[in-house]
Amino acid sequence: MRWGSVLRLFAVLIAVAVIAVFSVQPVLPNVSWLPLTKDIPLGLDLRGGVHVTLEAQSTPDAEVNQDNMNQLLRTIERRVNAFGVSEPIIQQEGRNRIIVELAGIQDPDEAVRSIVKTAFLEFKTEEGQTILTGADLKNAIESKDSLSGQVEVALELNAEGTRKFAEATSANVGRRIAIILDGQVLQNPMVQEPITGGKARITGYADLPEAHTVAVLLKSGALPLKTEVIEKRTVGPTLGAESLDKSLKAGIVGIIAIAFFMIGWYRLPGLVANFALIVYGLIVMAIFAGMHVVLTLPGIAAFILSMGMAVDANVIIFERLKEELKSGKTLRSAIDSGFKRAFVAILDSNVTTLLAAAVLFYFGTGPIKSFAVALSIGILTSMFTAITFTRWMLHNTASTGIKNSKLYGA
Repeated sequence: MRWGSVLRLFAVLIAVAVIAVFSVQPVLPNVSWLPLTKDIPLGLDLRGGVHVTLEAQSTPDAEVNQDNMNQLLRTIERRVNAFGVSEPIIQQEGRNRIIVELAGIQDPDEAVRSIVKTAFLEFKTEEGQTILTGADLKNAIESKDSLSGQVEVALELNAEGTRKFAEATSANVGRRIAIILDGQVLQNPMVQEPITGGKARITGYADLPEAHTVAVLLKSGALPLKTEVIEKRTVGPTLGAESLDKSLKAGIVGIIAIAFFMIGWYRLPGLVANFALIVYGLIVMAIFAGMHVVLTLPGIAAFILSMGMAVDANVIIFERLKEELKSGKTLRSAIDSGFKRAFVAILDSNVTTLLAAAVLFYFGTGPIKSFAVALSIGILTSMFTAITFTRWMLHNTASTGIKNSKLYGA
């Protein structure tokens, strides 16, 4: 027996055990026994949130058509993403309706007000002449003066806006220029001197969150159509949590059954495959946490499906290994040959699945995209664990001196 190989295997077992114990913790509602990385955000079906249906209406200035609806969708998406909502669902329904689903929103009413607010910015002279609008804005960001403690929104104008503002302030020294948002005068300062730097400030906010909301609205641009909320409801996570609990229990039973089957049919390689599945699960969860993949019920379904494909890859490899051992090859030669001959079949099945996931991601929305992303991550990870980690484990197992072909399923 080669003790170097034994020590390597033992070190890997200890490392994976430590990672499994200390890097994961239960976070899902009503599933206190489920270990999951705490940094994985939850979707609307698991975390709850708000569901809003918006209806666009024609006005004398803008008619409801597909171009305006596309612009409306983009504007709402920019606003929602700026509020830091995890994987919002924003999609058109029919000719003039938009569905918005936001997970984990603490104040649904404020979120809805921010989504549908027109946010039309104007700079007007004392004569009522509009010299600038939100279209001349390049950026807006909230800030707090370190000396006075005053909360403000700093505006940065684009090149055309800078030119207009310089001309207007030069012509109105000693007079007032009002800053107006949705018809409400925010400030009416007096111009002391020409402003040529293309920057302005809006003050008078109670705190940074209020200023942040205004900055987000200004950066996203004004809505191109009049929009009204025709339905708003809070979505609770209860139904999703119950479905998740049942799905996970069924998944645990299935995984245990697979583990016993792999050990009973393939013996020592089956034990290696079961350990590789644990590593596979930890890697997938680490990727989910690192990429901030939003976990939904479809995402969990994709994770279980990709785990099944990981098992399938090991089955193909071990069947080839058995055939190679039956043909009289040595254990190490049989392992190398089995992996080499199984690789083409594994690559083919995984590539076709990845192509299907790419189609789902490109044409799908919301939960369908979540399913596609989770499936793609799972497939790529399963290929890594099956082709590299399982092979490394089998080579080290063979190096320990355990070479009885019966222990390898033959």
